Formats: sequence, C-alpha cells, structure tokens
Amino acid sequence: MNATLEINAIKEWLPHINNPLLISGPCSLETEKQTIETAKLLAKDPRVFVYRGGVWKPRTRPGSFEGVGSIGLKWLQLVKQETGLPVGTEVANAQHTEEALNAGVDIIWIGARSTASPFVVQEIADVLKGSNAVVMVKNPVNPDVQLWLGAIERVYQSGIKNIVAIHRGFTPFKETIYRNYPNWTTVIELRRLMPNLPIICDPSHIAGKREYLFEIAQKAFDMGMEGLMLESHIDPSCALSDAAQQLTPAELARLLDRLVIRHATANNPEFENRLDMLRSRIDAIDSELLEMLSSRVEIVKQIGQYKKENNVTALQINRWSQLMDNRVNIGKKLDLNETFVKILFQLIHEDSVRMQTEIMDTE
Repeated sequence: MNATLEINAIKEWLPHINNPLLISGPCSLETEKQTIETAKLLAKDPRVFVYRGGVWKPRTRPGSFEGVGSIGLKWLQLVKQETGLPVGTEVANAQHTEEALNAGVDIIWIGARSTASPFVVQEIADVLKGSNAVVMVKNPVNPDVQLWLGAIERVYQSGIKNIVAIHRGFTPFKETIYRNYPNWTTVIELRRLMPNLPIICDPSHIAGKREYLFEIAQKAFDMGMEGLMLESHIDPSCALSDAAQQLTPAELARLLDRLVIRHATANNPEFENRLDMLRSRIDAIDSELLEMLSSRVEIVKQIGQYKKENNVTALQINRWSQLMDNRVNIGKKLDLNETFVKILFQLIHEDSVRMQTEIMDTE
C-alpha cells in the first residue's frame, strides 16, 4: 500500500483544540470514585483535551491487576457526562473493540503488544469497519517501523481516517535508565514514510519513573510531535498499576507549565533565510563527506584484493580495535559525541569487512 494515506489532522476530529493534544488520566481505572475525581481535577486544566483510562490491562504475567473490565466503560461514560471530556481506552482484541464502540468511547488505542501481532490488529480493524472512531496505534515492542506502519495501514483499510501514532518506547536491548528505550530514530523513519500522520508521545511508558517525564516530554516537542499522553492519578501512591510513572493532576500542571512547545515554522522571514543558508552549508558538507567515503571504498577494495592475493583474512581484529580507539580519541578532541563516533565507525568498518569478504569470494 502507498504510505501516503489520507489521514485526518487532529483538528478534524477535535475541532476545539488550540494547543498540542494532551491526553491524561490514570493508567488503570480502579474504582468509580478514583475515575471521576481524577477526571474532575484534570478537566479544570484547559490544556487537557482527552481523558484516558485503562479498562483492560494486558500484563506480562498472570496475577497482576488486569483491569476492572467492562464496568470501567460505564465509568468513562460518567466522565463524559460530568466533565464533557472525550474519553479513550486501550483495546486488545475484537471483543474489547466492540464493547468500547458500543459504550460510546471516543478514542481507542491499540497497545504495543497488540501492534506486534498483525492477526490481532486485523481482528480489531474488522470490528472498526463502518465506524467513525478515532484510533491510536502505539509502536510495537520492538523497533520495527514496518510492523508499526502495517498496523496503521490495516486500521486505515477498515475505513478509519482519524488515526494517530503513539510513540511509547521499545523493549530495551541493554541497560537503560528508562522503562522503555526511546529510539527516536524509529519515530523519525515513521514520519518520513507517513509525513501527514499525527504522532504523539507517551512519556509515561518510556520513562517508567516520574523523574524522567519532563525531559522526555520536552524532547517529544523538540522532535515536532503533536501531543502527549501522560498518566495522572489522584493518588499515585495507591495505584494498582504503574504507580511510579503517574503524576497527580497538580504535578501534571506543573510539568506542563515548564514545557516549551516548538513549532514547525516561524513567522519570521529572517529566520527562514538564515535557516536556508545553514542548510545549504550542511548540504555542501554532506556532499564532501560522501565523496570522501567513496574514495575510502576504493582503497578498501584495493586492500581486499591485496589480502586475497596473500591469503589473509578480511577481518583483522587488532586493526579493528586500534581503529576504533583512534577514531574515538580523535572525535573527543573534536568535541564529537563518543557514542556517535563509535556507531559511525562500526558501521563503516563492518561494511569494509563485508566488501573485502565479497572480493575474496569472487573467482
């Protein structure tokens, strides 16, 4: 399918929005009182446009709190009646979807575990046919942009045009301070593939802890995302799920006060002129870099041929180690990020070994 889909902007289905989309509410609905009291406090902040609450909670292992179930849909109906806020919840299968639509839930989202299964997404999409629902699709647990894109396309094929992607981070592949690894590059790639798709960020699930919520939320705005989903609970210390990542409504308001909202463009001709000039310089430098890499490739091919003639292996681990240490040290002197230099030269050297191996395999 062509990735240029006719997806509606957020303002199409939320016409009164005058700021980035902010969705907030508890990770899980636990009691009617907790649901309504949290909603009433959030509704007092004009920056909150949608109330969220988990009704069914897919958990990693049995025995954890898995949500109150369908009764929570009635509590969401009460929230709509008493606050006027649109409401949303996560669905994980066709039955959840049907119940949520019948209950008048305004927004449903497909969670990371469900997005990872095309079969589950298709079952949900089949139920959505003929509805005018707003559907949000969280990224899959692994940084597979094609899997994420495929889930969005399945929802779109069901006739839904009110679609939003949610970046909630990915299962960490190494030790990290966050609950889920942000991996912003995957989000950038989704934006490149679907430039008209609204994307919001879920700092709560990336962070896992309140102390990191602000920095992730600000990063999301710096990256040009259209909004946030931040969890808020009237008393996080008593929360039955994800207590460490939830804010009270008052704490949420203080976090929002600190955020700087970025814009795609500026109403300043001088800014645009200056930006164009700087981008032209970047383009010229990138061209030089590519020419230099091309020259490097020619030398690598000569080395590969010389190794082949002398029956020497393509990979020389001592040379690799020396090269990496040397390039990192040079990078430090040039004030370049150490991780960036390591990744860059690992890619370059891996490709050099690949080319030399191909030369050796030729007759």
